[in-house]
Amino acid sequence: MAQESLESWTDEGDGLPETCLSFELRGEWGHFRRVEGNIVKQTYRIIPRTTVAGLVAAMLGLDRDSYYEAFSQNVSAVAVEPIDELRAINMPMNTLSTAKEHMTTMPSRGHARISMPDPSELRQQHNYEVLVEPAYRVDLQLANDDLRGRLQDRLCDGTSYYPPSLGLSEHLAEVTYLGEFEVTPHESETTNVDSAVLEAVDSVELTPETEVKVERSPAFMAADEGGRTTTAFQSIAYATGAEPLRAHDVKTHEVDGRRGMFS
Repeated sequence: MAQESLESWTDEGDGLPETCLSFELRGEWGHFRRVEGNIVKQTYRIIPRTTVAGLVAAMLGLDRDSYYEAFSQNVSAVAVEPIDELRAINMPMNTLSTAKEHMTTMPSRGHARISMPDPSELRQQHNYEVLVEPAYRVDLQLANDDLRGRLQDRLCDGTSYYPPSLGLSEHLAEVTYLGEFEVTPHESETTNVDSAVLEAVDSVELTPETEVKVERSPAFMAADEGGRTTTAFQSIAYATGAEPLRAHDVKTHEVDGRRGMFS
């Protein structure tokens, strides 16, 4: 089966729809590599917006680097809610380099040619910080009617073009469709926010009972000559125990009886 192309989907709708598609992501392990260099390959605790876009693109079988415009600002919105405690451990892994000079082609006449790491090379050991049983609720708005419809069909059928994963390909994800829900703006000086708090870290009310952490992760990407580049980051506040956070003067939306922040 050929990959889906996004070429016929470049016509956007008339702004964001009044509903979102909601689904849960779960897995035994997860790793969303932080962009900062470190001896230990650290992970974001909250699945980055760009990773959500990549996971959806994988489910639909979209070409690599073809879908960034469909998930850009003004034509998409994402809210992520951690629904289980966020835990991580360090795990040593033996890896082979995938740099071009270390790849070998496995040709055989009459068969497809594939490239893979040279198995004769020495393995390199890296320490990965890995999430343990990560689980998130994702609320996703897409302006593109065709893209949204195809995704809803996949979610309803429980199918995926490529296996969805939580960062690394070996960390497979279980995707559960929750439904399509209305997205209603909510105005309040102070409110409990069920999703991660976006770009309003200083608005979070701190209490001794709740451990709050902050991270800054990729939010938007664009294709370039080298493949892709991150064009914007966003600051995220979250409770490590997956509790709602109380925040002041933030813009939230009500979805399925919950309060979330979209970006």
